[in-house]
Amino acid sequence: MTETMTAWMVRRPGPVATRPLERVRLPVPEPAPDEVLVRVEVCAVCRTDLHLAEGDLAPRRPGTVPGHEVVGHVAARGAGAGRFAVGARVGVAWLRAACGTCRYCARGSENLCPDSRYTGWDADGGYAEYLTVPQDFAYPLPADQPAEKLAPLLCAGIIGYRALLRSDLPPGGRLGVYGFGASAHLTAQVALAQGATLHVLTRSGSARELALELGAASAGDAYDAPPEPLDAAILFAPVGDLVPVALAALERGGTLAVAGIHLTDVPSLVYRDHLFQERTLRSVTANTRADGHALLEHAARHPLRVATTPYDFDRADRALKDLAADRVTGAAVLRIAD
Repeated sequence: MTETMTAWMVRRPGPVATRPLERVRLPVPEPAPDEVLVRVEVCAVCRTDLHLAEGDLAPRRPGTVPGHEVVGHVAARGAGAGRFAVGARVGVAWLRAACGTCRYCARGSENLCPDSRYTGWDADGGYAEYLTVPQDFAYPLPADQPAEKLAPLLCAGIIGYRALLRSDLPPGGRLGVYGFGASAHLTAQVALAQGATLHVLTRSGSARELALELGAASAGDAYDAPPEPLDAAILFAPVGDLVPVALAALERGGTLAVAGIHLTDVPSLVYRDHLFQERTLRSVTANTRADGHALLEHAARHPLRVATTPYDFDRADRALKDLAADRVTGAAVLRIAD
């Protein structure tokens, strides 16, 4: 094992044009007790990484290595870390730790734990050749699946799955999806497998084409009205202006779930047009491990078409620029090791 590794670090957050992501050499981390060291195969690129790089998401520590959709193999184990064998394939996701004892953890809402910690925010993430993760927060992954198809499931898939749960979509209901990137195109397939009628609203022409290929009943511009009232909607685009648009598209009793960790300011709502008749507006905060296991189990039973745009590891900064400019179809993935 090498003593140093290549990584990409956010040293000074700012617009992507200012190159906030810097390529560096760092020591290979050592796993603490109950942690494993993971040799990274692939790390998908999440919009949260872009928010961190540009400063929309305030850094928790200086010089953070982003990335939290990691597929890799266990390279070493800390004291007491016996859950995975060396060489086992594992996934690392956004939620890195929770206290396990607070009232939120006790009721199964570890995503709301005040002491929760996150990969690529509180600890260095997967834009690197190695990272560490507490063994209880790693996911076992199949060895026979392409790494670049698995990586987006570990955040885009998981958070989309939770957003779908939060939207309270009734069986056979009509779901509106606003924005159609990495998370949305996976969530749409889960909803379709459950019998939903899907309407996609997004400004990207290529994303609208993908939506129709996957089985959407319609695909229009983000500010268009869907062809029929929606029983539920999920807002994936980090655009607060779309909140009243999506609420106005809901049927009576419908729910809008906002999936992102960052959202631009929401304009004033008109009670009668947007909330009356028991329409509900909900946020989505991170995920639980139960969400992660449920999504991975669903994907094993109902294989998902995972649209990816691959990038070599030395082009991580370009991947973020392309994501910021909406030039990525599906999920961008960094190929780090064979």
